[in-house]
Amino acid sequence: MFTGIVEAIGEVKEYLSSDISEAGGNGASVTIKNADSILGDCHLGDSIAINGTCLTVTRFDSDTFKVGISDETLRRTNLGLLSRGDKVNLERAISGNVRFGGHMVQGHIDTVAKIVDRQADGNSISFQFQLRDREFINYIVLKGFIAVDGTSLTVTDVDYREAAFKIMMVAYTQNKVVLPKKRLGDLVNVEVDLTGKLIARQVELQLEGQAFNKNSTLYKLVSKIVDQKLAN
Repeated sequence: MFTGIVEAIGEVKEYLSSDISEAGGNGASVTIKNADSILGDCHLGDSIAINGTCLTVTRFDSDTFKVGISDETLRRTNLGLLSRGDKVNLERAISGNVRFGGHMVQGHIDTVAKIVDRQADGNSISFQFQLRDREFINYIVLKGFIAVDGTSLTVTDVDYREAAFKIMMVAYTQNKVVLPKKRLGDLVNVEVDLTGKLIARQVELQLEGQAFNKNSTLYKLVSKIVDQKLAN
């Protein structure tokens, strides 16, 4: 689990598009350098989020660490587009005494989104993104949480028809994360708020459970409406 508060910006030292020893199957691996500030308490098997993607440390030294990337992760995220020299957001998994300055982030990326607009707003920047997989727009709400490349942000606008949303990034955050360095058309990792997905699933289960239960309130209500329509 993570908070969406980026701890450091690392740099890709090496990216291997096929590394069976680290990822298995046809997965990849990536080695990140300039990560000394988050490796002081690192152990093999620890979780570190790279651009918001929870990955397992397989090797490390005082400045670098290596992780494997599975096929599923490559399909879901922008990590397959990484190359040497790219900057990435880094965050360690939370410990028991961490203050929650962001929001509850799993590190499980739902999809990617394309940067379709960026506009200066005083010393802040407004970014607009369009989702690749538009069904996830249903879990994005105005003033709700969202993680973009692992950065906890607040949604400032939602366009459900275009599967697009906006965020506002203040000056302080601009210097701490990779998003301001990206260009129009670049892809970012998106993790929607887990709460929305949980609520949606519970509603689905309740509706499914009541739809065919003759003693349920929903079944009785629908039956009454049908009977009234037929009577007319």
